[in-house]
Amino acid sequence: MKIITSQHLDGYLKYLKLDEKSKLTIEKYMRDVTAFNIFANNCEITKELVMKYKNKLLSDNYALRSINSMIASINSFFDYTGWIDCKVKSLKIQQSIFCSEEKELTKVEYERLCKTAESKNNVRLNLILQTICSTGIRISELQYITAEAVKQGYAQVNCKSKSRKVFIVKDLRKKLMIYMRLRNITNGPVFITKNGNPMNRSNIWREMKALCKCAMVNIEKVFPHNLRHLFARTFYKIEKDIAKLADILGHSSINTTRIYIISTGFEHQRKMENMRLII
Repeated sequence: MKIITSQHLDGYLKYLKLDEKSKLTIEKYMRDVTAFNIFANNCEITKELVMKYKNKLLSDNYALRSINSMIASINSFFDYTGWIDCKVKSLKIQQSIFCSEEKELTKVEYERLCKTAESKNNVRLNLILQTICSTGIRISELQYITAEAVKQGYAQVNCKSKSRKVFIVKDLRKKLMIYMRLRNITNGPVFITKNGNPMNRSNIWREMKALCKCAMVNIEKVFPHNLRHLFARTFYKIEKDIAKLADILGHSSINTTRIYIISTGFEHQRKMENMRLII
């Protein structure tokens, strides 16, 4: 009988590590498989049971992309166990041609967040916001912004089994050099906690949320990855080169990059108005 055991989970964890998945990816896959195992409740794993789980996620109002992400994790687990007949298809999602204004951070809002951080004397957060937004790096890649990288003008980022060079623009480099000198940071990550550990996602997200009210920015827009989206949209408006943007962001697929550069509904409507096809 196909019943998930602790041995299966331990073996799958080792399998992911040997496959050189990132720490965050491993945590997500294990979290998704564990949640499914709780749902299974020691019952035999069948394709029908997995389909029931998928329907439950739908009835619980999970976002379709989130459900597909969970299904991908479970299917990966079945690849490991050899239970190929239990794999289910992901949900079909029609590609949206524009994004929601309520969730995308604008440049004006980004500037307000930076100025608010500055007014609160949170120099570190102000520079973290500008570093992520001006380089397009992932929050998990902030650790590669080191004193050595600042001095040479670029960081060598290693993520998802890929390595890419991320340039640090001149104005940001000047600000970081001053920040490093004042805090006596001569090597290693620039952005660290009081204990000397690199700033992580939860540290930064918590500090960003604290700015929302004073900066008059919707709290739903304020999370680190939205800064990466703003970088992508701004770059594409200037360059119009999606392949180059994909390389800069470290994407393996241009389809992923397309999600970053879709315009808002307001911009889409304005472009339609400019077509002037009504006589």
